[in-house]
Amino acid sequence: MTTNKFNDGFGNKAEAFEEADNAVLSPKTARTFGDIVNRRYGRRDVLRGALGVTAVTALFGTTALTAATQARAATPAFAFPELESGNDTRHHIAEGYDADVLIRWGDPIFPDVGPFDPQAQSADDQLKRFGYNNDYVGFVPLAEDGSHGLLCVNHEYTNEEVMFPGIGRQDKKDFADMTRELVDIEMAAHGGSVFEIARGADGKWSVVLDSPYNRRITALETEMIVDGPAAGHDRMKTAADPDGTRVIGTLNNCAGGITPWGTYLMAEENFHGYFWTDTLDADGKPVLDRADAESLKRYGAPGRWYNWGQHHERFNIDVEPNEVNRFGWIVEVDPMDPASTPVKHTALGRFRHEGSESIVNADGRVVVYTGDDARFDYVYKFVSAGTVSDDRAANMKLLSEGTLYVGRFNEDGSLDWLPLVHGAGPLTAENGFESQADVLIDARLAADALGATPMDRPEDVQPGPDGKVYMMLTNNTRRKEGQEDAANPRADNAFGHIVEMIAPDGDHAATTYAWNILVKCGDPAVAEVGAQWGPETSEHGWFASPDNCAIDADGRLWISTDQGSNWAKTGKSDGLYALETEGALRGSSKLFFRCPVGGELCGPYFTPDQTTLFLAVQHPGTDGTKNFAGFERNSTFEDPATRWPDFQDGMPPRPSVVVVTKQGGGRIAV
Repeated sequence: MTTNKFNDGFGNKAEAFEEADNAVLSPKTARTFGDIVNRRYGRRDVLRGALGVTAVTALFGTTALTAATQARAATPAFAFPELESGNDTRHHIAEGYDADVLIRWGDPIFPDVGPFDPQAQSADDQLKRFGYNNDYVGFVPLAEDGSHGLLCVNHEYTNEEVMFPGIGRQDKKDFADMTRELVDIEMAAHGGSVFEIARGADGKWSVVLDSPYNRRITALETEMIVDGPAAGHDRMKTAADPDGTRVIGTLNNCAGGITPWGTYLMAEENFHGYFWTDTLDADGKPVLDRADAESLKRYGAPGRWYNWGQHHERFNIDVEPNEVNRFGWIVEVDPMDPASTPVKHTALGRFRHEGSESIVNADGRVVVYTGDDARFDYVYKFVSAGTVSDDRAANMKLLSEGTLYVGRFNEDGSLDWLPLVHGAGPLTAENGFESQADVLIDARLAADALGATPMDRPEDVQPGPDGKVYMMLTNNTRRKEGQEDAANPRADNAFGHIVEMIAPDGDHAATTYAWNILVKCGDPAVAEVGAQWGPETSEHGWFASPDNCAIDADGRLWISTDQGSNWAKTGKSDGLYALETEGALRGSSKLFFRCPVGGELCGPYFTPDQTTLFLAVQHPGTDGTKNFAGFERNSTFEDPATRWPDFQDGMPPRPSVVVVTKQGGGRIAV
């Protein structure tokens, strides 16, 4: 019996299961963010641009009222010639800059490893090489002049159809060609890489293969400590770990963060897809006749995106029912100590973490922001109980204890942060939360009970200057506001938007913020899209599906995009955009870098001196290749839409980290 439900024309497993995740898992009675905007201003007025002065000021800030002529006279924050948008087999960078490939999937990160041969892969070999689908990139300096440092890179997932020769997309044929050996290679290609890089006399960066800092962190064999309120709880105990305090591996590591004390945070996102069950109904759906069925359903587990559970029993919930509770956390890694054991911090809650960006509050406490990347899910922040000090070892315990909050957006432009604390409000034993461990293991259910605001896929959440926090809302094609028609596309939000949250007096520990919409994405030339941009946004500068972001040393906001197969709706590949956040040009955007076809842009991360920018190009040659003119078919290992970045016969497309520098040297976009 086939168990695949996705005979839908998607070119790869990742696209198919992302669409499957369109299913609404949060309560249908909860208000969407769109409902809040529409109640606050009036839905038709928002979308036809007929807002009055009061509404415009509240929604987009006072600078939105500045005349376009004044905007053109203003000085842009970003000094670079805009790149032309488009989509082809190569990557492109703005004039005056170089974008060099630093490291690719399969490249060695240890000195005793030879050249990569995709025809001769093994798990043992992959453990010594850069992993697959690089997502988050962080840089920890080793020298004051920024000439060398440690690069910390997440490896989110694998695309077997372009990774392994001859097998094609496996979810369509019940993983018939996936062997234990191939599964172990996948597991070894997940996780993260930490390695030293150095800048040469010519200004170019390279990997230091013999560095003592270099290490791989994988789903296959890396042991991790569990700490915080859920550590040792019965729901965290397994046959292999009866104490509930040790876990093997991390997976689906999407975005992340570098802490103020120089550790590396890895966010576990779509963990549900890695779990398996053999108990299916006639439609191939999991039968969840068990006590934790509500929890599993709320997280979409078991997703059966991978067949790891057929070869490793811990990923089969029929055999090991609690292993699923041990994923979906934030992992802290000390890159300065390659022998250190990573820590899963349960105090930060369990959900599909997109990232984990932190800031030291004025009172010394550390605040970590993170989004739950699913349609109709929530945005969270964690506030530590302790304060940052000069004691690095003590700082590395700050994420073990504190308060997790979830956001509720109000019609009056205020944002309430609601504490997920056992015994507070509905978070009691009577409602199924027996302890703080239950609240954190089932953070989604706890947030539902508190009445948090369902968002349109909250991804990266980045704190910036003056108490402002930027949240990327990628899209939500299932959002309904009571009406759907061509003139009202935000009821089917295919393009996403960016929300600016403002902490009062810069106090990130405050429980009430203000909020604005910075931009509503999509093509401003198409009236029914309802896009809203700053006055200097060109045909090349507007974008769709904001995903990751970074704030450079000058406090400027950079946005990377992830359209998936929907790039055909814009005609643009994913890329990196510079977005104005202040003054007369607020909301104006410029294109700086773009990916090869089928690729997603991740990262981005600047060195402290802003002379180098690291970008991650994920899954090149995969997404939406049926819409790529002249190719118009799904990519495979043997027949990919692009062979970026090598362009060598027999070499498949390879996810890679790119280093951007200014020709002749100097700070980027200055």
